[in-house]
Amino acid sequence: MKKSMSRRVRWTGLLAASALVLAGCADTSADDGGDTSAPGSVDYSTRMINANDDSGEPVKGGTLRVAEYSEARTLDPTTTYPTGSTGGNIEAAVYDTLMRYNHEADTFEPQLAESLETDDNVSWTLKLRDGVKFHDGTPLDADAVVASINRYINSYGLHAMLTKSIIKKMEAVDPKTVEFEMKSAWPRFPNVLGTGVGMILAPAAYKDPQNFKPIGAGPFKFESYKPNETTKVVANEDYWNGRPNLDAIEFDILGTDKTAYETLQSGGVDVTYVRSTELVDDVIEGDLPAMVTYASLANNLWFNSREGSPTADRRVREALALAFDPKIYLDRIANGAGDPNKLLIGADSAWATGVEPMPTDTAAAKKLLEEAKADGYDGKIRVLARTDQASQAGAVAMQGMFEAVGFDVKLDLVANVADQVQKIYVDHDFDIATAATSLNDEDVFGRLSSALGSTSAVNVGGYTSSEMDKLVSELQAIDQPEDGKEILTKIEALWSKDAPGVAINSGALLNVWNENVHGIKPSTETIALFDEAWIEK
Repeated sequence: MKKSMSRRVRWTGLLAASALVLAGCADTSADDGGDTSAPGSVDYSTRMINANDDSGEPVKGGTLRVAEYSEARTLDPTTTYPTGSTGGNIEAAVYDTLMRYNHEADTFEPQLAESLETDDNVSWTLKLRDGVKFHDGTPLDADAVVASINRYINSYGLHAMLTKSIIKKMEAVDPKTVEFEMKSAWPRFPNVLGTGVGMILAPAAYKDPQNFKPIGAGPFKFESYKPNETTKVVANEDYWNGRPNLDAIEFDILGTDKTAYETLQSGGVDVTYVRSTELVDDVIEGDLPAMVTYASLANNLWFNSREGSPTADRRVREALALAFDPKIYLDRIANGAGDPNKLLIGADSAWATGVEPMPTDTAAAKKLLEEAKADGYDGKIRVLARTDQASQAGAVAMQGMFEAVGFDVKLDLVANVADQVQKIYVDHDFDIATAATSLNDEDVFGRLSSALGSTSAVNVGGYTSSEMDKLVSELQAIDQPEDGKEILTKIEALWSKDAPGVAINSGALLNVWNENVHGIKPSTETIALFDEAWIEK
């Protein structure tokens, strides 16, 4: 029975990816303090909350104003990380996605595609809809799909290396049909077709590599971009599913999470993205409609495992992980909000194993550090942070914890995200760096492969382990969480033993909107789709 589903990395791609990682940490702190619920009391599970009644007749017209988490300086999905926090919402509006992830049903449904079918999770058949055209009037056919995906993979976009390593063959067999053959079973393959891989560009968009043009087949067309201010898209009159209800969407850059959320509350924008730990708790416990996406490793530390760094020594990494207390850290930067734990897969995840997290054990940390010092290590360690108040507060908290077990800690403070990106991704000049890795439930295999894979372009710490590679690869064939428990239990054990990093907390990432906004659809990678959105007058 068929199952129908309704190393050389370019700097520009890495810059976008790392901006997400670093910006994700910048706003985890409390802005002004305030009360929060006890840890673990907030439900971060993936779902829609306070959902609007969208059964009424949609209102036509109007401009939706969306506060973006970070700026998309280009709409090329290979160079702007295609997630909801880093430009994916705009890109999906312009290009659409072949598939969509349905949170409520935990299934993948056709969006731009007509269907995606498989008998064995190895061979997949993608059918395209009749009459779909790009914004320039050219047809969106199978050849265009294959060419766009090949360009994406060869340009090292998000999930590109993973996709390239698993797909054995991709072929346009007729104008409406693309066949994929995997090297081995991949039941969650549809997920990548809901991300940048499935954002199909018109051939004219990338015909001239020096003059990229955002031409897709999505519900909206690109109109204008003002750096550090606004990107505007307007309705595509010839969209395959009919002209969208909205006339236009303005994606605005407003600064911090707090500023964007306050602007939403005052009516200055209609939709905003929230990922700071304390604000996430406020939104979930509030009355506004929101799309909640659960995230393991909502915040975490990465240790530099590359040769030359003191954290290349496993004993040093493990000592740091044992010395670190996530509750103290969150108390310092987020007034105790969030769910502090050191688990790779958070306890509220559908994929959680139920194992106990690594403890905070100063005695064990001291012993490991003494062993490393006996072999010549001088005990010096650097914590990379920025000079803003929130980043420094977290760094000072770490300094106290690590010095308590015998480390000699230096705070390496830089002025801005760009300098931090340079140190981490280009120079690899750090020992400890903060991150927001965000392992989402819809694609645990893909995210773990990217974060921990020895050959991954976005393996922040340069961690290499053939054992971890083998365990993560075994997840590829797993579709349902209950079937992955045994493998993930082993991965959790190796995560604690090798300590490539340490988790700070699990949590959630949110798209939140005002009550007069209707028809927003959730998808994967925290992307929101606006093809059916409308504003109640």
